Amino acid sequence: MKTALTLIISLVTVAWGWDVLVTGTPSGGAPLWVLRHEALYLSGLLAIALMSVAMFLATRPTWLEAPLGGMDRVYRTHKWAGILACAFAAAHWLIEMSSDILKALIGREGRVPKENYGGFLEVLRDLAEDLGEWAIYALLAMLAITLWQRFPYRMWRFLHRAMPLLYLMLAFHALLLAPTDYWTQPVGTLLALLIAGGVYGSVLALAGRIGRSRQVCGSVIALDHPAGDLLAVRCRLDAGWPGHRPGQFAFVGFGDGEGQHPFTIASANRGDREITFQIKALGDYTRQLARRLAVGQPLRVEGPYGRFDIGRQQRGAQQIWVAGGIGITPFLAWLEALQGRAADVPTADLHYCTRDRDGDPFVARLEALSERLPSIRLHVHDARQGQQLGADELAANHDRARPAEVWFCGPQGLADSLRGRLQELWQSRLRFHQEAFVMR
Repeated sequence: MKTALTLIISLVTVAWGWDVLVTGTPSGGAPLWVLRHEALYLSGLLAIALMSVAMFLATRPTWLEAPLGGMDRVYRTHKWAGILACAFAAAHWLIEMSSDILKALIGREGRVPKENYGGFLEVLRDLAEDLGEWAIYALLAMLAITLWQRFPYRMWRFLHRAMPLLYLMLAFHALLLAPTDYWTQPVGTLLALLIAGGVYGSVLALAGRIGRSRQVCGSVIALDHPAGDLLAVRCRLDAGWPGHRPGQFAFVGFGDGEGQHPFTIASANRGDREITFQIKALGDYTRQLARRLAVGQPLRVEGPYGRFDIGRQQRGAQQIWVAGGIGITPFLAWLEALQGRAADVPTADLHYCTRDRDGDPFVARLEALSERLPSIRLHVHDARQGQQLGADELAANHDRARPAEVWFCGPQGLADSLRGRLQELWQSRLRFHQEAFVMR
């Protein structure tokens, strides 16, 4: 994620710098006015570039899963591209407002002259300026709502639908107010490509076509409550479901007006188009699902997505699998998929962290599946008994001179506590895989 966003920012900055180098800065302008002039353009370029990336990534392009590390990483890049775009948009607005300060400090002398247009083009430019200003205000409000995690998801999702319209307003602003010389320089080509990608994403979103080609209808065929806060939903999908790899997830819509939510597929692919989701009551939506769903209810599944795939294991590396709470679901699919495939079963340690082993609905299932896979060593850590999993404990049972691979799915706090220390112990010989999907 960081690499991709850094690359976009660097490309835009280099293209802007090349334009400044080739065409020069405005002549006759005072240094502070020239500095404001160029900072205004650079901040605007970075804002529209990152917003374009965010809009394109919202289309869920599967071909980017491999380079970015999975659809969860695609969405994370989408989120941070949007946040950075808002930050640069805010800087752009503040730089625009700084003219009054400069007038007070050094006067109007030395101001950079504006490009002169006439007729209908000047009318369009005035409109683009106004639309851009109002879009920035709405964008900053949306950023505040997004970062305020207590804001209700359903309302956030409803407001988020306005993003394609806001983007189109900003794209119109950027295209009309960009300097004329940009269109004869690499910066203009880059800007046009980015805006084309952003417009494509916006139109797809407004038409409700995102992910449509990967959506399959189906119905709920069984519901189970293995624990008070856990709901197991077994579904049968219509023809067209391509199957899934163990560890992947899908977006699921139950036709209740809430839209689609991501859930890990907790069963192996048996070729019968039946999949199971283990859904824990972690928020308003998931807490209400138990009373909303019924056998026979239609649903729509989009996917599969994700790279948390047992087939991507590094050969020769020590396998350390760590799950916390509902994060055990991809490993359930892994263990199911390995049944009867002795040649494919790796040697691995599976650590499952639970609050209460005796009341945990997954422990018995894990024990049964692991018993038939002798090279999988199951370790259950019961928090109620004070059994807290730590990085040093994990490392104590493995050879730190050999490469190791950690597959983690669980709470972010546990991931943070393990990752840093394990990387210290193994240094460059450790790979840490984590499903990092969030909707906002």
